[in-house]
Amino acid sequence: MNFAVIETGGKQYKVSVGQKIRIEKLPEAEGAEFKFDKVLLVVNGENVKVGQPYVDGASVEVKVLKQGRDKKKIVFRYHSKTRYRKKKGHRQHFTELEITKINAV
Repeated sequence: MNFAVIETGGKQYKVSVGQKIRIEKLPEAEGAEFKFDKVLLVVNGENVKVGQPYVDGASVEVKVLKQGRDKKKIVFRYHSKTRYRKKKGHRQHFTELEITKINAV
């Protein structure tokens, strides 16, 4: 099994070739291709490389499929006995990516 662990947007994602993931919004255009250099772990069969904190020379190539906004989340604050109610909605921006290649040195 071949996979890698990358870091972006303050989060870590386990990715493999052909997988589609949604991450925090990136300033890339739809259809653009780029590389993630912050690779924490690369597994290629029995060969495992762990970074300290990142694996030197490793990268993950991705293609941007779309930019969008997620479904609305309701944020509701309530204090009992004080007539305090606040209702607010939030839609998080995201970037959907497809993993095209994992480069390990």
